[in-house]
Amino acid sequence: MKKTVGMAAVAALALSLAACGERAEDSPQAEEIDFKACMVSDSGGFDDKSFNQTSLAGLTAAEDDLGVQTATIESASDAEYADNLQSLVDEGCNQITTVGFLLGDATREAADANPDVDFAIVDFEFTDPETFEPNPPDNAKGLTFDTGQPSFLAGYVAAGTSESGTVGTFGGLNIPTVTIFMTGFLQGVEYYNEENDADVKVIGWDGKDGSFTEDFEDQAKGQQVAEQMIQQGADVIFPVAGPAGLGGLKAAQDAEAWGIWVDTDGCVSAAEYCDTLLTSVVKGMDVAVEQAIEDSVNDEFTNEVYRGTLENDGVGLADLGEDVPSEVADKVEELRQMIIDGEIQVG
Repeated sequence: MKKTVGMAAVAALALSLAACGERAEDSPQAEEIDFKACMVSDSGGFDDKSFNQTSLAGLTAAEDDLGVQTATIESASDAEYADNLQSLVDEGCNQITTVGFLLGDATREAADANPDVDFAIVDFEFTDPETFEPNPPDNAKGLTFDTGQPSFLAGYVAAGTSESGTVGTFGGLNIPTVTIFMTGFLQGVEYYNEENDADVKVIGWDGKDGSFTEDFEDQAKGQQVAEQMIQQGADVIFPVAGPAGLGGLKAAQDAEAWGIWVDTDGCVSAAEYCDTLLTSVVKGMDVAVEQAIEDSVNDEFTNEVYRGTLENDGVGLADLGEDVPSEVADKVEELRQMIIDGEIQVG
């Protein structure tokens, strides 16, 4: 029997993903208004079963709930970001959301050049490159998520469920929005070891260096990396690599190992691997995206960064799989509150 780890947004996220492109008969769509909200994906595309897809669900929800007009552009490569943003500006978009850390520079440039358009960006905070102090344009808002917190819980789950005493994680690129997951996961395993006098090993990330597929698209690379980890004894795989990470789940499923998914509830977005998943580290990107659009519609938009945490339900864990021992599940509830209360510092 699966056990829910407290996060109200998970249920909403699952519903939004399941209903993306559909709407219940008893929920009429809002009357169309004269406002156009738009979105640019990163190179992973909107069908990545991960953060692009969930962010798109927020735009779709805004269309249904607020009546905004919408437009999207799916990026095929990193080189297209600036041109894709300009295309949406030329289309007359009032608000544009960009999805992913890699669009940070292009988003800043577009915001500076178009002060009458509001911009929001998922997984990026505008900071000075020398002082690291926040310095967003007046019309640009970062939507960030402290995914290290639920990743800590996922690491504890992985360590408490592993039978081999070895777990593995790998990323797409060595960038902060990827390594924040991996570091939290590592710290969760280390906490489990300290609390239980155990010696569960993490391969793929030591806090500074690790394993990366070097992109977010190539599932074959993800599968290859995960297979190598499984050959080294890992029986839990935690891929942080977008669509490339699906290859990691396939490797885990083929080897009858376990996986942990990221960004969305994998049992919803990648249901073919649900029987392999111990849990998923989820981010309420759809909720944050829709709120940023609503703020623009209501002339309440600010450039203050949004940060999703366990405390505000902006991040969390999906249901725990039936293979997770009950004592581990119970401890995760306790650890969640300890993180919220500041008794455990992650990152």
